[in-house]
Amino acid sequence: MNHKYLDLAFKYAMKAYKSNEVPVGAVIVKDNKIIGWGYNQKEKNNCVLDHAEIIAIKKASKKINNWRLDGCDIYVTLDPCPMCASAIKQARIKNIYSALNNFDDKNSDLVRKLLKKDKTNPEVNIITNIEPLKSKKILNSFFAIKRDK
Repeated sequence: MNHKYLDLAFKYAMKAYKSNEVPVGAVIVKDNKIIGWGYNQKEKNNCVLDHAEIIAIKKASKKINNWRLDGCDIYVTLDPCPMCASAIKQARIKNIYSALNNFDDKNSDLVRKLLKKDKTNPEVNIITNIEPLKSKKILNSFFAIKRDK
């Protein structure tokens, strides 16, 4: 776990924030090199798939010319949703380092189940609540502005 990568994920989350997107950022690292990054762009692209993690996975796969991201770690500012957790597992990413747990128990339970080893893919480790206050501050600020509109 390297905090500089999580700090970079926060920079991408702020790009999302400034673009009126839910402020989540992601960075993918292999052998201490950044190979993918992203931030939410659902509103901009009118595409439900354009979450930070999915965009980062696409960039990382293109960079190494392989959909298998074996030996990679992903740093995110918020625990992945079930869609992103499944994509992370399918990409064979080894570890998720997350700044903040998603406090929706059903979502968290589903994500943990998705990340377990199955017949096709290995288990993905998830370490969460690494920087919860920083992530909460950004998310709370974003949604307070949304509520005021």
